[in-house]
Amino acid sequence: MDSFYKSLVILFVLLVSLCDAATEMKQKKSTYIVHVAKSEMPESFEHHTAWYESSLQSISDSAEMLYTYDNAIHGFSTRLTAEEARLLESQTGILAVLPEMRYELHTTRTPLFLGLDKSADMFPESSSGSEVIVGVLDTGVWPESKSFDDTGFGPIPTSWKGECETGTNFTASNCNKKLIGARYFSKGCEAMLGPIDESIESKSPRDDDGHGTHTASTAAGSVVSGASLFGYAPGTARGMATRARVAAYKVCWKGGCFSSDILAAIDKAIEDSVNVLSLSLGGGMADYYRDSVAIGAFAAMEKGILVSCSAGNAGPSSYSLSNVAPWITTVGAGTLDRDFPAYVSLGNGLNYSGVSLYRGNALPDSPLPFIYAGNASNTTNGVQKGSVVKSAGALGMVLSNTAANGEELVADAHLLPASAVGEKAGDAIKKYLFTDPKPTVKIMFEGTKVGIQPSPVVAAFSSRGPNSITPQILKPDLIAPGVNILAGWSKKVGPTGLSVDERRVDFNIISGTSMSCPHVSGLAALIKSAHPDWSPAAIRSALMTTAYTAYKNGVKLQDSATGKQSTPFDHGAGHVDPVAALNPGLVYDLTADDYLGFLCALNYTASEITSVARRKFQCDASKKYSVTDLNYPSFAVVYESGSNVVKHTRTLTNVGPAGTYKASVTSDIPSVKISVEPQVLSFKENEKKSFTVTFTSSGSTPQRVSGFGRLEWSDGKHVVGTPISISWE
Repeated sequence: MDSFYKSLVILFVLLVSLCDAATEMKQKKSTYIVHVAKSEMPESFEHHTAWYESSLQSISDSAEMLYTYDNAIHGFSTRLTAEEARLLESQTGILAVLPEMRYELHTTRTPLFLGLDKSADMFPESSSGSEVIVGVLDTGVWPESKSFDDTGFGPIPTSWKGECETGTNFTASNCNKKLIGARYFSKGCEAMLGPIDESIESKSPRDDDGHGTHTASTAAGSVVSGASLFGYAPGTARGMATRARVAAYKVCWKGGCFSSDILAAIDKAIEDSVNVLSLSLGGGMADYYRDSVAIGAFAAMEKGILVSCSAGNAGPSSYSLSNVAPWITTVGAGTLDRDFPAYVSLGNGLNYSGVSLYRGNALPDSPLPFIYAGNASNTTNGVQKGSVVKSAGALGMVLSNTAANGEELVADAHLLPASAVGEKAGDAIKKYLFTDPKPTVKIMFEGTKVGIQPSPVVAAFSSRGPNSITPQILKPDLIAPGVNILAGWSKKVGPTGLSVDERRVDFNIISGTSMSCPHVSGLAALIKSAHPDWSPAAIRSALMTTAYTAYKNGVKLQDSATGKQSTPFDHGAGHVDPVAALNPGLVYDLTADDYLGFLCALNYTASEITSVARRKFQCDASKKYSVTDLNYPSFAVVYESGSNVVKHTRTLTNVGPAGTYKASVTSDIPSVKISVEPQVLSFKENEKKSFTVTFTSSGSTPQRVSGFGRLEWSDGKHVVGTPISISWE
């Protein structure tokens, strides 16, 4: 009987504990972003912020606003319990209450590789080029970097409305005529994770990570001669748009990049009057009306700001893309024609090619004992593995790729003599280790080699299509250099980013779609300076329709992950060609209303459209909206069950001289007939002409679920190319 009562007491205590936990969960606060229909503000309020505060006070005694938003969205962010969020969302005028999202960063020879050195005369001189402002949302900026030297720059553009915010280790004097603005946004991060520890992280625009300095200097860094990393990749470092101005918006902290902070930065960047926004970050996939970056980018696009985002580093898996909204330019990554060879020589006489950016004490000339240490560290980061191996007493390291990265070689500034080899070489080396009774190895570092072919190839890590949100919009849009890129760096951290790395450098070599995105941001700034009246869609169209999909010898671009031909799901329209993009001949233009029609075609509700567009927009009930009518510079054909005909309508705008263009189509799926009507378009200057492409599938669904093609319009001088993907659901 006594044991029964003890069991009862224990059960009672357990129930009380569970009730306490449930109550605590109900009372636990999280950050929410509140989207408001500004037009529905009651007349009793003079200003929308008073309305926001009243709405908040009606459901919570303690909640305070973190940010109010006027440009990127209409609304505010705050800390609420789940119940408070539900109550707030039920109020009149509240469109949506969305939980905070955490985003991640998507972590020289490029101008030469892109042909920018040969064509300086084709790009506008400093007067117009220096009026363009590139805003970079990232980890901040290291203002002392030579990449932000303002020698030769004239007055700050009169259009600029931003400022240089002060904070830890950062004052207004850190800005200049090149780095004209710097802001930081930490309220969302601090609300989630607690106050910023200013002893280890600057609560200011200062970059303690390096990533933000790298992306900003890639997009628009000044010309710096004698740049290198430990003597690797020596030469002149320069951004894509060397005369453009830079505005840094710090939204990423040690704890991540939070959507409330990102939205606040976009909100300010719009107000500050930037011309291009560069975001090398991404999060999980969500519908556009729930995606803060997509919503903020829509507002920027309406103000004439081109928004360039990284595609993500989740390749080579299919459906792995981030940032797929059609008003965002989505950038994948390719390689350069530069490598950093480090050969691995085994005791059995066989040699294998690897890469390395190690610079330090050399290994002995004689072969060294070689052991297998594949289980020494469970980290996936190569330089971290090296740190573990070094602390264990090893003199050097050979790092092998797994199947995920295959034969793609990404160089790192290792802390000990090390070479990274591909999967096949790794398997052969491992076999030698397990079969030779006394295995030995030598590593030989060969410095920098250029002229590597084939190049570019699509990086294995670069995220791939199809587009999981809207399969009828082909993404990524294009690829740009993103492997082993040299650019400016923060002096707060070593080139590996590890706390044990005490080396300090002015420039670093890193890889990721984080690096390819600012290439396109800077190139968009160049085109904007040459064509100030072009819309973001026209600029993106110029970059896409002039991108190349084959090497100079005619062979199609390759995919590093497979060693085979890459497809539009990997490279989009192809690899960027900035010289050709300045003079595309024709462009596929788009307005905000076109995108709103696209949202109608997705059957978005009125409140969902208002969340994206910040205003009421009524879809016309008498009009048949179709996703295939969005005037996008690519074609993603999706056959739904039971259908065998898909039509896409497009409109071309002539931005060159008067001329006659003829259409030509190629495809790798004979069972799909592709017809263009009309096949010939004659343009006067600035004239618009429309055409329809009909895709007719004959017979049963083919064995493979997708195929590819290309449509080109040419007047004999310009080639206006668009990729085609064809899929069956």
